[in-house]
Amino acid sequence: MAVPLGGNVKGRQGKRRPAVGLEASAPVGKKGRSADLSALKLPSHGYPTEHPFNKDGYRYILAEPDPHAPFRQEFDESNEWSGKPIPGWLYRSLCPGIVLLALHDRAPQLKIAEDRLAVTGEKGYCMVRATHGVSRGAWYWEAGVEEMPEGAAARLGWGRRYANLQAPLGYDKFGYSWRSRKGTRFHESRGRHYSAAYGEGDTLGFLLVLPERAAAAACTPNTYKDRPLVKFKSHLYYEDKDNIQESLNNLKALPGSRIYFFKNGECQGEAFADIYQGCYYPTVSLHKNVTVSVNFGPNFKFPPTTDCNYRPMSEKAEEAICEQTMADLLFLTENEGKLRLDTFNL
Repeated sequence: MAVPLGGNVKGRQGKRRPAVGLEASAPVGKKGRSADLSALKLPSHGYPTEHPFNKDGYRYILAEPDPHAPFRQEFDESNEWSGKPIPGWLYRSLCPGIVLLALHDRAPQLKIAEDRLAVTGEKGYCMVRATHGVSRGAWYWEAGVEEMPEGAAARLGWGRRYANLQAPLGYDKFGYSWRSRKGTRFHESRGRHYSAAYGEGDTLGFLLVLPERAAAAACTPNTYKDRPLVKFKSHLYYEDKDNIQESLNNLKALPGSRIYFFKNGECQGEAFADIYQGCYYPTVSLHKNVTVSVNFGPNFKFPPTTDCNYRPMSEKAEEAICEQTMADLLFLTENEGKLRLDTFNL
């Protein structure tokens, strides 16, 4: 069963133009007071079925009320902020408790299964990322090729947040992929012979090794509490602007980093070495109506035979919650004075 596609956000000349229903304000109750979003129910798969997509240089991160935000009681009891935008620091980014395929961080034409563990392509190459990424350590995930009609193809592997969703993985500097046709490996649109082809019925494995000496800053996620909140279909989202050029300028190879691909339990050898430092997400890109399922662990069909002490991607969910909480606490601590001033000046 496919999840219904939501709205999208279109940019024009570098300026944000909201989709219908996307407003830079808080939801308002019957008396003009902002409604409490904690009462809003999420679907069983943990994300609104109608939502803004990451597109045109902007990213949208689902937010939830932060019960630990300072001065929250003063805001709740005050009539002075009625009708004003809710400060972003009163909320926090909703961190999923399980690793799944992202509904918002994908090309809209892709069809995501109800359990968010399978995806079907349509027409030209486009991609979807997982909900969680990793920036250090060794991590593994699996994909199964469920259906691959004649003429269809897949490129699977690891991609960063800036990898173009409307292109095959490995099209730019932000992704490393393994193509079903001829088993070619791709990075920056350059294909190199790697292995035999794979197809329907095969189970593929993806092992990423990032040295622990990776910069500590890369291990602490962004806090979005200083970002504006926008409303879409009764939910609030942080709006964050991409800076792709800055990221391109700061690309640095990470010595000792490696990527290995596996086919039905057999390692196909080292695919890439000394990749660019950064946060990498399990990524699926599909051409035409191929269907691929994903398995983020902890139980794999073919656990990789390697001396590397890897972790299943499923373990990243709990770790990410801890990392995000730490980032939020650091922001609130460092900005306590400014937040107090803003609170009582409303």
